[in-house]
Order: sequence, then structure tokens, then C-alpha cells
Amino acid sequence: MPASATKSLRVAVLADSDTRWKWGALTAKRLIPDESDNSDARLDGYLLRGRATPTARQLQEVGVHADSLREVTAVEFLRAMEAGPSGSEADPEGTESYDILVLSLVGGGVQAMLHGLRSAWAGREKRPVVVTGYVGVVYEKLADGLLLRHGADLVLANSRQDADRFRAVYDGVGADSSAVTEVALPFLGGAPYEGEHDPYTVVFAAQPSVPESRKDRTYLLNRLIQHARQHPEREVLLKLRSKPGEHTTHIEELPYQKLVQGKDVPANFRLVYGHMGEVLDRTDLLVTVSSTAALEALHRRIPTVVLTDLGVREMLGNHHFVGSGCLASWDQLDAGHRPVPDAEWVSRQGVAADGTYATAFDAGRERIAKLLGRPGGLPPLNPYYTPETAPGYLPGILGRHHLGPDGVPLPGAPAADKAPGPVRQIVRRAARGAYRHGVQRVAPVIRRMGEL
Repeated sequence: MPASATKSLRVAVLADSDTRWKWGALTAKRLIPDESDNSDARLDGYLLRGRATPTARQLQEVGVHADSLREVTAVEFLRAMEAGPSGSEADPEGTESYDILVLSLVGGGVQAMLHGLRSAWAGREKRPVVVTGYVGVVYEKLADGLLLRHGADLVLANSRQDADRFRAVYDGVGADSSAVTEVALPFLGGAPYEGEHDPYTVVFAAQPSVPESRKDRTYLLNRLIQHARQHPEREVLLKLRSKPGEHTTHIEELPYQKLVQGKDVPANFRLVYGHMGEVLDRTDLLVTVSSTAALEALHRRIPTVVLTDLGVREMLGNHHFVGSGCLASWDQLDAGHRPVPDAEWVSRQGVAADGTYATAFDAGRERIAKLLGRPGGLPPLNPYYTPETAPGYLPGILGRHHLGPDGVPLPGAPAADKAPGPVRQIVRRAARGAYRHGVQRVAPVIRRMGEL
């Protein structure tokens, strides 16, 4: 009988940013096998310490509850995985293993954890089912990102198109592709769009790093403001991902909050934060360059536009939407254009606007239940990259997380024997603030000086 049928599951999620915490935690909740009581499953969250470690405000905005949540280094996390879950009433000493572990990290982080966990769990009879995947649209570094994720028990694909591409990459290098599992984005949902609101609301979903230049970001901001002026009867919202000083998955050197300072904006133009789902509840037209918010809107049948003003280019990510029927320019929107998405394209993207979303995670749940019930436990993790297959690449990836080529923590790696004292916590916060100040204030100035 699967472990999930005999006891409540213990699930852990390791994430390195607010968006990856959202994806990882929601994915974990959706992947709990049907035999298990979802309400009884315990979710422990671990936030990998780094430049994008989410703030309390960002975590609150994500709105995903965890039974415990703490910030860790890579080595601290590996030691926690050696010890097993702690703090639960059923197992206060943490002597049992987690059942499911979701690695919601950038590719290099996933690879480092796979090697570190292989070492940490060596000789153990039982280990968790390890799951990883992508937060949203995969439009760059496909082969690199996939091979860095190889070795997990499940590599989740958010659509049928992604599943086909993922298997092709793994098969093409001679790696096992059986871990690829088609699901969907875990944060789709909300009420379907039923008609125009009063006032009609246009939402531009901003992205931290797309586009990158001040010129392009200023252009988009000016066109949004211009649209608000031309349509005073509409409410025009600029939906922002983070506040100045906060980081998300990508570095934002030029926040729109700063670009809008000093501009004369009409009364029907506003900046908004908050949960994207709540913003979509009042949206009549979603506009973006290439944000995953476009897929959220399409899932709810909200009219959606992917901008072509800056070109249709791989570096912008909007090339992913070729064939979607959603590509358009601000000139077309100003003139009243309403896009009509291509049904076949939408279906291949895992958007599930046809009502099949309820079953989108069935394959993942079935696979996990089967792995949890496997006699004799699971074999050791087996990543494609090893010191033999990638001797010039892998050591650097592991070294960034204080791990040796064998996945064992290097001498002098951060210890997890005790919680950091108040002085150390203050130094950490100051260092993170200095880093973000450097990225958002100093680096752009230096870059402009270099262009003189």
C-alpha cells in the first residue's frame, strides 16, 4: 500500500524567490496523491538565502500557507534533509523522511541540490520523491536549464508542447526522459471572464527584466499613459511585481515606479500591487510583453495582448506567443483592437480554458503515488551531469553552493548547528540591502558612464 494511504504526507519546498515559492508551494499542494487527505498533509517551506530571498510582504502577497517556513543556505538545507522533518506532533524528533520534495530553484540550484541530496541520502533505505520544473514560459536556455534539472524523479512540464520539447532534449543527449511529466501551471484559476466591467479596465503586467533598457521601458510606460489619456472612460493599471528594494526571480534595475516619477499622469492611470488573480478579477484587457500573466488571463478567457512594439524577439520572450493570435501593438489597441486567441495554440500551452484543468495534475499525482509505494524505496538520484560527463562545468555549479564535486559540503561551508544571532541577522539584512542598492542605483549609473 502506498505510503500516502497509511499516513498524512510530509512535503518540503525549497525556493529561491517569491515567484518560485508560489510555483513550488502550489505545485506541492496539487501533487498530493488522491489517496492522501490534502488537509492533513504537512508543508514545510525553505527559502534559499540569496539576492532574491522574498520579503515578508512578498510572501504575504503570494498567499500560500506553510506549516513552517525558514531561510537557509544550501548546506543548511541539505543537513535538514539528512535529519528529516521536525516539529510535527507525530514525529517531534524528525526521524522520518519527507515524502515529497519540490525543488523550485534556478537550474544551477536544482543541479547542486540533486548532487548534495544524493550524497546526503547515501545508504538511506527511504528518500523523498524529488520534483522540479519551471515557474512559467520556457523561452530561453532550454537545453541548459533542462539538463541542470535532470536527475529529479519528476521534471514537470507546464504544457503538452513543453513535455514534447523536454523529452526531445533528454532523448537527444542519451539521458533518461521518463521523469518528464505533463501537468499545468499550478496557479491558474479564478472565475471565467463574463463581460466588460464598469469601468472597462486595461492592465499592463510589468516584468522585472523584460524589456531591459531604460529606453524600451520608458517607451512602454509612455504608451500606457497615452492609452489612458486617449480613453478617459477606462481604468488603466500598471501591475507591478515588487516594490523598490525587493527582488523577484529576475533583477530589476529600472523599476517602473522610478520611471514614472515626475510624469504628468491622468487620473485614470494607477500603479497597483497585489495578487495577480485578484487583479484579473476586474480586468477586461491584459497587456504584456511576455509575462506568464498572459497564460493566467487566457485560462480565464480574458482578452489578452502580447505586444509587438519592440519586435517579436527571443530576448523579449514574446516569440513564444507566435501563433497565439494575441500579438498586437499599442497603435492597434488604441484603435480598439480586441484579440481572439487561437484555440489550438491555447490548448497546447496547458492553459486548459476548455475546463480540463481539474485533471491536469492527475498524471503527476499517479506517478508520485506509484513512486511512494515502490517496494524497497527509490534508487539514488542520478543526474545527467557528473564529474565524468561535465568535468569543466559541474564543479563550478556545485562550488557556488559550497559543495565539492561529490556533492559533499566543502570545508568552511556555512554551518547549520544553530540559528544566526541578532548581530548576524542585522549584517545579513544590511548586506542584502547594499546589494540591491548596487543593482538598482549604482550599476545603472556606471553603465551609463561607460557609454559616454
